[in-house]
Amino acid sequence: MVNPRLEAGPVFEKFAVGQPVSRLEDPMLLRGDGVYTDDVSLDGQAYAFVFRSPYAHGVIHKLDLSNAYKAPGVLTILTVADLEDVGVNPLFCRTDKVSRDGMPMIKPDRPCLAKDKVRYRGEAIALVVAETLADAKDASELINLEIEVLPAVTDARDALKDGAPQLHDEAKNNRALDWEFGDEAEAEQIFAKAAHVTTMTIRNNRVAISPIEPRAAVGEFDADTGRYTLHVSTQGVFGYTTEMAERVLGISRENLHVVTNRVGGSFGMKSAPYPEYAPILVAARRLGRPVKWCDERSDSFLSDQHGRDGWADVSIAFDEDAQITGAKVVSYGNSGAYLSAVGPHMFTNNVQRNFPSVYRLPMLYARSHAVFTNTTPIGAFRGAGRPESVYYMERLIDTAARELDIDSVELRRRNILEPTEIPYMAAGGLEYDSGDFPAVLDSALTRADWDGFEGRRKASEKKGFLRGRGIATYLEATGAPAREMGRIRFEEDGTVVMVTGSLDYGQGHAAPFAQIVGSTLGIPIDRFRLIQGDSDELIAGQGSGGSKTMISGGTIMLHTAQKVIENGRQIAAHVLEAAPVDIEFDAGQFTVVGTDRSVSISELATQAKGELPPDVPQKLDAEITENPPPSAFPNGCHITEIEIDPDTGTVRVDRYTIVDDFGNLINPMLVEGQVHGGITQGYGQAVMEDILYDTEGQLITGSFMDYAMPRAADLPSFEFGSHPVPAKTNPLGAKGCGEAGCSGSLPSIMNAVADVLARETGCGHLDMPATPERVWRALHPVAEE
Repeated sequence: MVNPRLEAGPVFEKFAVGQPVSRLEDPMLLRGDGVYTDDVSLDGQAYAFVFRSPYAHGVIHKLDLSNAYKAPGVLTILTVADLEDVGVNPLFCRTDKVSRDGMPMIKPDRPCLAKDKVRYRGEAIALVVAETLADAKDASELINLEIEVLPAVTDARDALKDGAPQLHDEAKNNRALDWEFGDEAEAEQIFAKAAHVTTMTIRNNRVAISPIEPRAAVGEFDADTGRYTLHVSTQGVFGYTTEMAERVLGISRENLHVVTNRVGGSFGMKSAPYPEYAPILVAARRLGRPVKWCDERSDSFLSDQHGRDGWADVSIAFDEDAQITGAKVVSYGNSGAYLSAVGPHMFTNNVQRNFPSVYRLPMLYARSHAVFTNTTPIGAFRGAGRPESVYYMERLIDTAARELDIDSVELRRRNILEPTEIPYMAAGGLEYDSGDFPAVLDSALTRADWDGFEGRRKASEKKGFLRGRGIATYLEATGAPAREMGRIRFEEDGTVVMVTGSLDYGQGHAAPFAQIVGSTLGIPIDRFRLIQGDSDELIAGQGSGGSKTMISGGTIMLHTAQKVIENGRQIAAHVLEAAPVDIEFDAGQFTVVGTDRSVSISELATQAKGELPPDVPQKLDAEITENPPPSAFPNGCHITEIEIDPDTGTVRVDRYTIVDDFGNLINPMLVEGQVHGGITQGYGQAVMEDILYDTEGQLITGSFMDYAMPRAADLPSFEFGSHPVPAKTNPLGAKGCGEAGCSGSLPSIMNAVADVLARETGCGHLDMPATPERVWRALHPVAEE
């Protein structure tokens, strides 16, 4: 069939790669039509409530369920013994590390329900299932629990001391890992020869991740097939299904179907199975009916994995010209009561890989202790070690500049890598493939009107405020090693279905995926539908995390679209009676070279449903799996100006400028939204968020009455700029953007606070968070009793 060429090119340009396309799912979500896990209601479902430990540390002597079983509506109550009876295994840590003495990392079992001992306030002990949630809650009040309360320890450094309370018998002094990277002796030699050394001890405060959607799960069991179904909020279901089935439930992955619908945020928190999910599935099997559980915010503070938390002794050495000659990082990561799925990775490799940043750092020595404490386990949170390491480096640079009496921008210029030095093998072991770090710095300084600061400072002073400014450059390694999949399927109604192993938990993946595939195939963006979050649809993929979705998921979607074109070229050759080598593809049309004979890809999709010769692909549809591209290296510069009220210590961000190099931007509007969100979460940690425990391990900041989080009114409009240098590690040239906002905001905000403190008191260090009380005390040291 001969058809005229499509005349949709100019119209399609507004939806092409690089254009600011609105999120495709927003109209549906704004109508309230989004389906989240709590919206899943199944016929005959029962309701679960988790009975949790009221103590941070203790031995369980008695767990009497008899009165609870007599309560109205109670259907069953599960303890760890019930789980063990059906072969449920403890949760696990994915990470394998080796200590500097050659011994493997200590990974104690984490039972899904507490066994013999509790190790943190809120640890799950029993699952109560009843006809209604109210019945389950009431019954839990009747459980008779007798615990021999033991002393608790909540600080990583204290937990390492002789005589500290011991959480696990196999972990002496509560140490899971004593890991190192680099040559300590070489580092000592470099520091001994240094003209100047700056040393700091830095606290990285613990935060509650607090996505807007709490965790929830609905479990089913089909007795006829012997198959479980788990509806649960995750960051990706393929690898999750394998882990949950084979590692936790002790069944084949074919016997577990995991479904994730819409997700109201995660930021790393929902990336791995939690203790509650196996008991929910076991209860569903025992009762022969679905079981639903939804966490409440008060329990979320106790049971959701927390983020950050640790101390670091950091040092940087300079020669006579203020050139960096080496750095040392010795960190004490608070792992909580158990190792989470990826917790140790954040304290080790992610510090090693990201600490060098954009600087010419010849040598790095890193040592990391992963430490058990009587606190909620620590897990991935937006950046997962990257913001911590950038924070260490940028606080060191600013402090060193004051000690050396060198302008902080000048010190950065002396040590920043030039484009001519790239590719560059960084001291952390990764090779930077692209970037123009000085240009990014210059662009940020110009946008922020750096030279006009003094006038603004004087204007603030007239109003009675202390004005400070902070600058921070960053570079982070993005991507992850998990194998990825892509599938493109043409439906009879003209819809083009994209299936991905990635998962959108608020980022808006449908639009950029459609832009990539649509630009490649010449198909309008409104024809696409994205399928994700259903383990039965997937053959690979580790979900989304590590800012990798466009790097790996986008790349494989591009390759899948290219396979569609190759299939189409062969089919078009048959339809147009030409050789495949004579078929060209452009703007959605397959054309015989040098003629006006063509067929559109949409028409070909319809024709390919019929009978075709055996040596020709029978349909346009394509599916591939492949290993992901190597890491990419987004980088940028953040500049913050603040005003501090000296009478109250309140910190107000007045101006905020960012220039980022994310490589090629698939959808600039969504990228900027990601940056805004990351900055806001960084701001929260920098000035207000802080999970605190008392000496007995009781959570002090266990609700939003006690735990502050940022609001929109707390921050100004952001001045955002892009200075893209395409990545050479993937065909899209993308570098990832999801976590960068956190990496740059922590140090830029705290450097601004330090700028004020150094000017007013001569001491430029304050640990996060810079709350009004802490800032006021730093400004008025004589007021300390």
